[in-house]
Amino acid sequence: MTLAQSDIGGSEAGFGHDIGAVAGRALRQIPREPTSVIPAVFVPAFFYVVNLGALENLAQRAGGFNYKAFLIPMAIAFAVTGMSRAPTLVTDIQGGYFDRLCMTPVRRSALLLGLMVADVGVLVALCVPVLAMGFFVGVRFATGLPGLVVFVVFCALWGLVFTGFPYAVALKTGSPAAVNACFIVFFPLFFLTDAVVPKGALTGWFSTIATYNPVTYLLGALRSLITTGWVATNLLQGLAAVTGIGVVSMSMALLALRGRIRQNR
Repeated sequence: MTLAQSDIGGSEAGFGHDIGAVAGRALRQIPREPTSVIPAVFVPAFFYVVNLGALENLAQRAGGFNYKAFLIPMAIAFAVTGMSRAPTLVTDIQGGYFDRLCMTPVRRSALLLGLMVADVGVLVALCVPVLAMGFFVGVRFATGLPGLVVFVVFCALWGLVFTGFPYAVALKTGSPAAVNACFIVFFPLFFLTDAVVPKGALTGWFSTIATYNPVTYLLGALRSLITTGWVATNLLQGLAAVTGIGVVSMSMALLALRGRIRQNR
C-alpha cells in the first residue's frame, strides 16, 4: 500500500498521523539508499583524521589545548549539514507522486514536515559514529552525559534548519541538479569559520568573516560543552545563530511548498 493510499483517511486521524506517515515512508527508503548516508559518515571522519594528523602538534605548540576535542564539533557539523530527503522529494515531484499526495486529505504542511521529522532521526543517528570516533581517541565531555545530550540536540537542530534550503530548492525547481548545487551554500558557511583553527589565530578578512558567520557560534557552543562546561553565553549565541538561519531557511521552504501546491491546483 502506498502512502497516498494509506493517507486517504489520514485527515481524520490527525496532523500527527499525516506527519508520521510521510516520515515513516522516508525512513523506510533509507536502507535501500545507503549511498545517501555513507558519505555523511566517511567524509567527516576523513577530514577529522587528516586535520588531526596535520595540525595536532602545531596546535599543542601554539596553545597546548586539546585539539582532538576542538575538532569534534567540526566533524559532527560536517556530518549533519545537508543531510536531507530533498533528492527523494525531487524524485517524487518528477514522477508525479507528490501530485497524487496533494489530491489526498493529507495536510499539505505534513508533506514537508514529515520529511523533516525523518531527517531528525537520521541526523541523530549520524552523530553516533562520529562521537564514537572522538571517544576512541580520548575525547570526553566536561558537561558529562547531560552535555552529550544537549550536544546531539544542538547538532540535530542545526542539521534540521539547514535542510530548509535544499527543500526550498527542490519544491521550487523540481530539479536534482539544482538541489545538488544548493549545497554549495554550505562550504563558505562552514569553512570561513574557526572550524579548524582557533578564532584567535585567524587574521585579516578571514577573521572578520568568521566573526559574523553564524556557524562560528554554533561551533563555539558545541566546543564549550566538551571542553569548558556549561557556559551560558556560548550556548545562547549558538542557539541564536541556529534560530536565525532556521527562520530564513524554513520560511523559504514553506513558501516554496505553498508555491508548489498552487501549481498543482
